[in-house]
Parts: sequence; C-alpha cells; structure tokens
Amino acid sequence: NNKSSRKITIMPATLHTSHIKSLPLLHSGKVRDIYDIDEQHMLIVTTDRISAFDVIMPTPVPGKGIILNQVTQFWMNKLSHVIPNQLCDLKLEDVLPDERERAEVAEHAMIVKKLKALPVEAIVRGYIIGSGWKDYQATGSVCGIELPTGMQLADRLPEAIYTPSTKAAVGAHDENIDYNQSEDLLGEDIARQVRDISIQLYTEAA
Repeated sequence: NNKSSRKITIMPATLHTSHIKSLPLLHSGKVRDIYDIDEQHMLIVTTDRISAFDVIMPTPVPGKGIILNQVTQFWMNKLSHVIPNQLCDLKLEDVLPDERERAEVAEHAMIVKKLKALPVEAIVRGYIIGSGWKDYQATGSVCGIELPTGMQLADRLPEAIYTPSTKAAVGAHDENIDYNQSEDLLGEDIARQVRDISIQLYTEAA
C-alpha cells in the first residue's frame, strides 16, 4: 500500500506563566514576565497570554509569545544601525544554568540591558486610525498636526507624522500630547532626537 508521507509539526508547550525561581521577578504584565539578572541586565519572557481591554484572558494562544519574541529580535537587529537598542551578547545559559528553567522559556526569552525609560510613548503614524482618527474627527488634526480635510478611516497620510503620548503608570492610560508638550517633558534636545529617530525607524521599516 502506498501511503502519503505527512510532515508533522510539533507545537511547543504553551507558556501562560513562567516559573523561574533562580532570578527575582521584577514585574508580571499583561504579556511579559520580567526578571532581574544584575545591575545592567534583565530577562524578559514573552508569554502566550493574551489580553483585551486590559483584562488577561484565561486561555493562552500557543506560540504567540515565541512569534512576538522573534518579531522583536528581528526589528531590533534590522534597525540597530539607526540607534543602539536593548539587545546584549549574554546567552540564556549564562543566566539560567538550570536546564529545566531554561527549557521552559527558551524561545520566549530575551536578555536585555536595563535602560531608563523616557516619560513619553514615541508613536509614528502612517495611517489615520485609532485614537488619531478620533482626534481628527473632532479637530481635523492629530496631536496638534493639521491634516488634509476629507480623510477617511484608515487612509494613508501624505507623510508619516510623530504623535507622542504620555507614558502612563501601570493601570493608567496613555494620553496623546502635542510636540511642545513632549519638549516640556523631555527638554528640547531629547524631544527632537526622539521625534527624528522615531520617524526614521518607521520610514525604514515601512
């Protein structure tokens, strides 16, 4: 009897919550678990958890964390010539010598440098959608930037625009701000660098 051969793909075990005991847990968010390594480094585990409207759903999505982790590493490597990023040369075995702990998070984990976060979310828009669409409907502009009249939902903008928001504390929501407000928060020099580099990152990725 001729039987057709089938290639069987084995999905990795679903990771809803990581259980690393050898490192202190710094924070467990909607998707990521963050562990402390030393003064310069931390371990980010991207789980398969999924959230909607700030609620973590009980059923994880198999493979989701692995894909998010791979996408993050891809873009950090691809755009590292624009600006240095959090990636470092440490290997997982350097910080998780226990093979069982390492196996649980292997494809979900990323070791990164500790950096001080800026109090703004750097957002670049190439299309009119989301909170930008709401602003446009109300004022004809987004974050103080005037846009052409008659635009429709999800229309492509004439050129990418930088529309920062506040970086709210855990449990609060970010709020759109204009560029002048970002200068108040960051100072003129840093605000300009964040704007220009963000637009360059978006443009090259797009």
